[in-house]
Amino acid sequence: MQEEIKKTLAVLEQGGIILYPTDTVWGIGCDATNAVAIEKVYALKKRASEKALICLVSDDYMLEQHVEQVPDLAYDIIDLSTRPTTIIYDAPKGIAKNLIAEDNSLAIRVASDKFCQYLIKAFKKPLVSTSANIAGQATPSTFKEITDDILKGVDYVVNLDHDKEKKSASTIIKLGNDGVIKVIRK
Repeated sequence: MQEEIKKTLAVLEQGGIILYPTDTVWGIGCDATNAVAIEKVYALKKRASEKALICLVSDDYMLEQHVEQVPDLAYDIIDLSTRPTTIIYDAPKGIAKNLIAEDNSLAIRVASDKFCQYLIKAFKKPLVSTSANIAGQATPSTFKEITDDILKGVDYVVNLDHDKEKKSASTIIKLGNDGVIKVIRK
């Protein structure tokens, strides 16, 4: 795993995009602070830039570095969730502007996958994480289902977990600073 982290870091530090296993499905990722890299992800997915992407952080501390005010309820949701849960927060900070939604919010998940946690900690910045498919196509649940367009469109494919099935995307909950809670995806 250490060798894969080293190779992946080299690509991320150069503004490249990666294909990597996450705690949910295979993801396309890049430096969440690099607007040019984020544009490459949107172009590869053929996804409208108005459709926000998810961001992964390694832990609560990194989460607090990229959100003006983390609602107390967020910590309970993170700790008590039985599956990966992405929370949409108001007022993100220290992130590329083209990753922030029009309503000044950002979807962030504290990664539970060990590779992701180690990679993000070593990188010291959040990562973009979006499913490894072209917009409108089915999300692949195995590495073998990832299309050639995606495989050829990234700068590096992480050589881990190619045989594991990753069935489901994360739950998404919007937690507004005004106290409004909305389940976006179960």
